[in-house]
This record gives sequence, structure tokens and C-alpha cells, in this order.
Amino acid sequence: MLGFRIAAQTACFAQSIKKALHTAGEIGCNGVQIDARTELIPSDLSETGLRQFRKMLNDLNLQVSSIAFPTRRGYADPNDLQPRIEATLAAMRMASQLDSRVLIGNLGPISDAGSDEPSTTLLEALHLLAREGNRYGVRLVMQSSTSAELLDEFVSQLPTGTMWLDLNPARLIAQGESPAEFTSIAGRHIAHVYATDAVYDLATSQGVEVELGRGTADFPELLGMLEEHNYREWLTISRLASQQPIEDCRNAVSYLRSL
Repeated sequence: MLGFRIAAQTACFAQSIKKALHTAGEIGCNGVQIDARTELIPSDLSETGLRQFRKMLNDLNLQVSSIAFPTRRGYADPNDLQPRIEATLAAMRMASQLDSRVLIGNLGPISDAGSDEPSTTLLEALHLLAREGNRYGVRLVMQSSTSAELLDEFVSQLPTGTMWLDLNPARLIAQGESPAEFTSIAGRHIAHVYATDAVYDLATSQGVEVELGRGTADFPELLGMLEEHNYREWLTISRLASQQPIEDCRNAVSYLRSL
């Protein structure tokens, strides 16, 4: 697993953020992903609070690998778009203050634009966020249920560095898609990877998240494909659908380090 660093999504521990940081350190992670909507709200973080939080990270030898800011609606939806952009920019500033270089947001389906062509609303929002992201040194990484082919084409048509993609194997499997195929098609645009796994039940047409290494995501293959695309960033462990998320995350760390 040369070149990759391991982070944990603190939200999956269902603990206070302070306790979650200690848990991440105890299970052997190098970093943490923090949710800026539910765990650490930018407007609630004073300068004193920021200093204390940074000290806690330093004491635990942890980095903030990424900031998650999953808005309920994508940026093609014009309803309440300005407050959504302003909140995203605040999360981006906080990411920079915590020395994180990745903000993960919700692009939404590209079809939200209402036609085969991306809407002016979506493009203007992405350009604004990307411009500010460049100023803060933070990459804008987007999640979307849109197909890999459409996402690859969409990102390729944007100015270089405007937007990057997130790879979440469990989410793709739940949608009936292949993580390896997604990486093969859109791998050059991937700037964040979740270490998640799932199985797809053909009888019910539903995906079920499982412990890393016990599903259909072939992580040795995925890591090899990512290396071909020069991905040298974080692998973020997430285990939301579990009765024992801490133990599962601990096992995931061991699994990744064994590859």
C-alpha cells in the first residue's frame, strides 16, 4: 500500500468529535475526515477553538485528511443556491485553516441541469468554488450518482483543476455499478477515495454495506489502478451501517496495511 495514507470518517464512530479523534488515533489512523455540517460547524469555531483543535490534532499525531460538506441539493439546483455556496466557502476556509487540501461536496446528478448540457447555474457555481478553492489551496471533490462516462466527460470539459471526483466503492456497488470500471473510466479525475465495501443483492436490487474486504470491491486491484493514475492521497475508512463501527474500522486499518 505504498504511497497511501489512512484516515477515518469520524462521524461513523457516533462519538463527540474530541473522543472520535482519540478513537481514530487509537486504531492506527494517520488522519480524519470531519463533517462540516454536523460535527465541526465553521460558524461555531472561534480562533481560540481553532487553536485548541489544531493542538489536539498535533498531540494525537493526526491530520485532517478531508472536510466533508454534503449539501442536500447539488449546485445545479437554483433554489437557495447562494446560501449553499456561501456555506460551502465557509467549509472551504475551515479546511484551509486545518491544513486539509480536500473538500468533498455533493454535485448532484448532472441531469439536474434539465438538459443534456450543464446549466449555466451549475457551471458558474463550480467556477466560483474552484476559484476560491485555488485561493485557499483546497481541491473541490464532488460526489454524484451520475455515470462514470458522463462524469469523465463533464470534468474533462471544465478548465483543469475546477473539479475532482470522489471514489466510494460501497456507494457504486449499491447503485449496481463496478468500482473498477468507474476507476478505469474516470480515474484521472479522482482526488479522494473511501475505503468502503458492499455486496449487491440481485433478488432485492439493493446494495448492502459490509466490512472492508468482505464485499465485492477488489481493493488490491483498485489500489493498483489508482497508482497507475498517480493517486497518492488518502484512503478514508467509513463504516456507517454497523453495530460495531470502531472494531470494523480497526480491522479495516489492518486490512489496508496488509495489502
